[in-house]
Amino acid sequence: MRILIVKTSSMGDVVHTMPAVSDIARHRPDARIDWMVESAFASLPAMHPSVQRVVPIAWRKWRRNLLKEQTRVTIGRVRSDLRAEPYDLVLDLQGLLKSALFSSQAKGLRAGYDWASAREPLASVWYQQVATVDKSLHAVTRSRMLAAAHLGYTVQGEPNFALKMPDPSWMPPSPKPYVVLIPGASRPEKLWPEERWVAVAKAVAARGLEIVWMWGSKDEASRCVKLAAQSDGEIPPFLSVEHAAAVIARARACVGLDTGFSHIAAAFGVPTVGIYCDHEPGLVGITGKAFVASVGGRGKSPESTQVIRLLDDALSSAMRRSTW
Repeated sequence: MRILIVKTSSMGDVVHTMPAVSDIARHRPDARIDWMVESAFASLPAMHPSVQRVVPIAWRKWRRNLLKEQTRVTIGRVRSDLRAEPYDLVLDLQGLLKSALFSSQAKGLRAGYDWASAREPLASVWYQQVATVDKSLHAVTRSRMLAAAHLGYTVQGEPNFALKMPDPSWMPPSPKPYVVLIPGASRPEKLWPEERWVAVAKAVAARGLEIVWMWGSKDEASRCVKLAAQSDGEIPPFLSVEHAAAVIARARACVGLDTGFSHIAAAFGVPTVGIYCDHEPGLVGITGKAFVASVGGRGKSPESTQVIRLLDDALSSAMRRSTW
């Protein structure tokens, strides 16, 4: 059975889809699973052992150059590749108009959320098979339930992200255990006050641990440099998503904003504290097999003391795990 998963972005959303793929592989062991994803995040599906092929697209780039011939040629090449061999199921786990359009480029039965369940209801018109999934559920659960509904099995057990740990291209020079701090985010509304990050960093250092300030853009790098100057810690060079994940996966614990790197940490089983300043964490809270905590919410920026208490809980959890 050939299945194409469509979940193109963002980084956290891609991570949240991993347990659904694990479920499919468990209940349909004969399935060949491919995954269509934004090229910047292509290394993430490749970390899942059940994904046979990653189909990268570059919609974020294409949409700015749709009238250019090279863009049309590239899109046509991707479409031809998708339609070279039919799929038994093209499963859109995103539920947006753009993802529904991407789904239609492949040859096969298109399936997704129904009108009442999709994030953008009009997307459901593009599907040939739809299912109802409660919109109030966490994103991980919604993906798992949609896959189960279309493939005829029942969701069971805790989510299994099943990610293979990649090899690092950079590691902090000190051999001591380290905590990853992630103070950058895609929107300024998500940011947490600098003085609170400094307080957390000093708490990490006081506990005898190293600090790695993780970043993914020029603005985030500048913020990390400023924070490290007021506290301590290592700032890696620019790392691809794969190589950043390799560093994050080996951390003793992680404290991060509501951003993809924080969700990657939890998916790898790193005890993780997620800080939410822009919206409630209920539907997209930090999820993983180790200690996880999501704190804050819209208009409820948490105090540093609260985050430090949760960090201590995360570190205690990590120590218990190391003795098993």
